[in-house]
Amino acid sequence: MASKTFFCIDAHTCGNPVRLVAGGGPLLKGNNMSEKRQHFLQEFDWIRKGLMFEPRGHDMMSGSILYPPHDPENDIGVLFIETSGCLPMCGHGTIGTVTIMIEEGLVIPKVPGQLRLETPAGLVKVTYTQEGKKVKSVKLVNVPSYLAAENIQVECPDLGLITVDVAYGGNFYAIVDVQSNFKGLEHYTAADLIRWSPVVRERINAAHTFVHPENPTIKGLSHLLWTGATISPEATARNAVFYGDKAIDRSPCGTGTSARMAQWHAKGKLKKGDRFVHESIIGSQFIGTVEDEVTLGGHKAMIPGIEGWAKIYGHNTITIDPEDDPYAYGFLVK
Repeated sequence: MASKTFFCIDAHTCGNPVRLVAGGGPLLKGNNMSEKRQHFLQEFDWIRKGLMFEPRGHDMMSGSILYPPHDPENDIGVLFIETSGCLPMCGHGTIGTVTIMIEEGLVIPKVPGQLRLETPAGLVKVTYTQEGKKVKSVKLVNVPSYLAAENIQVECPDLGLITVDVAYGGNFYAIVDVQSNFKGLEHYTAADLIRWSPVVRERINAAHTFVHPENPTIKGLSHLLWTGATISPEATARNAVFYGDKAIDRSPCGTGTSARMAQWHAKGKLKKGDRFVHESIIGSQFIGTVEDEVTLGGHKAMIPGIEGWAKIYGHNTITIDPEDDPYAYGFLVK
């Protein structure tokens, strides 16, 4: 394969990276972003690995690629890539991508201050506030989210038997609430969570099947959400989301916040109109809202709103050259 060059803009959303591929993304087949995601996975996953993995990326690297919309009423299509895979949806990635698109003039919104994004998980509506050239905040109205399973027991290294709920917020999350064998994330190191999470995820996936009720290509538990006491008194809850092989989300995680709000909503702890301030492992915050109450494939579900901010910090021209570089397609150190 010949050398391939990608023009990227780098940013972070509340501490977690977003690398938007502004040029060089592959042409994909499909009538929607879900079908395009399948084509990408089949033929172009080497791009994700080359741009997200070391030496061009790192364990936490996350990004996106832009595509023309399929519906002329919408503004843009977005494909999400990160170390953990080509995701159906990414909340922090959406906030970062929108910030980059607007500040860099990559997309001219049909309606100023609003965007309609086609994602593999479905349509995501966005509003943003802007001061001069800077985007100060982005709010996305995410896809329907729901509690998929409750009280799953799994053996965790060092901790012993723990109980988790599994919720969907664009990806499937195992949520580890505070319990007798887990005192809260503040009592453990990030290294502990990184060591335990892959084992717990593998054991849950071996014993249980999770499939989106309307899109069978969205399946499998991919993330773990560990909970704990908040740092700020204004925060509703705090989390540390594990993804990939060794990553802890530095942001509060958009689809993770959606999943946790869906869990709380299903248990009667949140209702339409409620506000949910979610805090990350480093203390950054997303403002969550319960936008609506719906059903999804027979499940009680809710529509989450997620608001946060992002900052652009660099422009990259990145080359993947398999004829010259033995690490063209990246690597992971486990």
